Amino acid sequence: MDAVQKAKSGHPGAPMGMADIAEVLWRDVLKHNPSNPNWWDRDRFVLSNGHASMLLYSLLHLTGYPLSLDDLRNFRQFGSKTPGHPERDTRIGIETTTGPLGQGLGNAVGMALAERALAATYNRPGHLVIDHRTYAFCGDGCLMEGISHEVASFAGAQRLGKLIVIYDDNGISIDGKVRGWFADDTAMRFEAYGWHVLPRVDGHDSGAISAALAAATAADGRPSLICCQTVIGWGAPNKQGSASMHGEPVGADEIAATRANLGWTLPPFEIPDDIRAAWDLRAKGERAERQWRGQWEAYAAAYPELAAELARRMSGELPDGFARGAHAYAARMQVDGAALATRQSSQGALNEFGPGLAELIGGSADLTPSNGTLRKDSVVLTPDRPAGNYVHFGVREFGMSAILNGIAAHGGFVPYGGTFLTFSDYARNAVRMSALMRLGVVYVYTHDSIGLGEDGPTHQPIEHIASLRIIPQTDVWRPCDAVETATAWRVAIENRSGPTCLVLTRQAVAHQARSAAQVAAIARGGYVLIDCGAAPEAIVIATGSEVGIAAEAVRAANARGRRVRLVSMPSTNTFERQDDAYKQGVLPDAVAARVAVEAGVREPWWRYVGIKGRIVGIDHFGESAPAKDLFQHYGFTAEHVGKAVDAVLAG
Repeated sequence: MDAVQKAKSGHPGAPMGMADIAEVLWRDVLKHNPSNPNWWDRDRFVLSNGHASMLLYSLLHLTGYPLSLDDLRNFRQFGSKTPGHPERDTRIGIETTTGPLGQGLGNAVGMALAERALAATYNRPGHLVIDHRTYAFCGDGCLMEGISHEVASFAGAQRLGKLIVIYDDNGISIDGKVRGWFADDTAMRFEAYGWHVLPRVDGHDSGAISAALAAATAADGRPSLICCQTVIGWGAPNKQGSASMHGEPVGADEIAATRANLGWTLPPFEIPDDIRAAWDLRAKGERAERQWRGQWEAYAAAYPELAAELARRMSGELPDGFARGAHAYAARMQVDGAALATRQSSQGALNEFGPGLAELIGGSADLTPSNGTLRKDSVVLTPDRPAGNYVHFGVREFGMSAILNGIAAHGGFVPYGGTFLTFSDYARNAVRMSALMRLGVVYVYTHDSIGLGEDGPTHQPIEHIASLRIIPQTDVWRPCDAVETATAWRVAIENRSGPTCLVLTRQAVAHQARSAAQVAAIARGGYVLIDCGAAPEAIVIATGSEVGIAAEAVRAANARGRRVRLVSMPSTNTFERQDDAYKQGVLPDAVAARVAVEAGVREPWWRYVGIKGRIVGIDHFGESAPAKDLFQHYGFTAEHVGKAVDAVLAG
């Protein structure tokens, strides 16, 4: 109450209503060490109803994490450790960023899946070095969001027995009593998913909560949902149980009445020494981790190679020699010169890199053959094969993406997932959360333009590449051939500070000739692919499948005596991070005659071509027809690009 009141902003009701549940879980059940928040084998906790952030911050402070009373006083203030919704910071015990309702459930499913896969891979008889659970709180809003269906259905099919979700069934949302718009029988719904469900648990009875958690812990083989019936804003005598307790300060008068009702006489932010001591779990956590470290030392002595690999993975380090091998593979692709669809080249890169990367786990939203995400070392992950490295996510683009975030947040994996680029819209908010959390998730988006052809405008991306490029802290790569695709996969795997979107063609593309220096320059996001032997008088910039078209036009112009440079720019985000000298060397300001070519919306390219430039793009929906006919009709031809070059040269 006090932190929300001081901030004049926040959500006091859920923290007050879930306080009894949180006390039992955090003090008696959760395995964690506040002195070492990054202990590998800690239980994971996800607050999916992230608006209840003050509950989490209070728990972290009381149990001994490095979150001070001053941090609580600074709730929702600029630069504080206690923003309005929890933002991932494992140094203080926050496992994942939540707030967009329902996604925390997806993250929790991903964490539970990651734990089970690591345990199945590395544990040995008598050596359970990976053995923890994932707990999540959620509310009515989380369960109304469609993503909750996607991930709960998936978790039930996967039989994730170490996942325990606690549902705060208080019957209230911002608009009031939810019964008028959320009349589901939630217990039956989750039973239908294959979950172990404990209905009608009194969320204000510590004994009932403890018994429910014990029953859930014993229910191996199925995820558990504990339906806790609570009163939002419990303890506030005049406002509890009402919508006014959801998302606004309680008010000074009601705070005073609540203090009197609860018999709490101390001023704001003051905690008695006896209560502080009872909540301090640092010594308990240190004992638990010390016991685990003894087990780890015995494991490392018995299985040194497994221990070394697990330690490497949990530290986020790639195997020695990965970069060297990836560079060699790109060089080999340059020599091979195969004209393939970049989705095929992507699968080739996966086949090359996968066997040497135990951490590489991936899947597809029911488009495996089309996305090319199944690699030669893939083993489908199922309840009976929990150590697998390939996941059939089903038609669940949003759920898949949130689960991938959870896998990445857990640690020990480089996760990837595939779908058609047009369906990235379904997943967009989870991609945004990948970026906000700086999680190294790789999104494989195929069928990247009107070049997919006959499926028509419902499946032909137009605005999608541009919309992904503008998400902060996100790298988007649209490679033009097998060499650029190999490089894109390398930098995506190496990128542990944000998501990477690989945008790939359905149709075959031409292989481009390059020197070794040009192959090396691909990783800089943009480079000179064809030069003219002297200072250029015009520059053409292209990406993906349009590079081949642009190359034909540039060569024709140069054959006529013009001086035209072709820049391949597979990743504008990466190119913009280069130093000014490099960018000027590729796109000198002195050359104002510029043409950009990309089978997508034109708007992002004006920054590169200027107001006097030309853009060969498409700002409307496509048609159902063969790709070659569409490219011809919409001007994605060497002839049309050549005319655009002539136009900018003519001024």
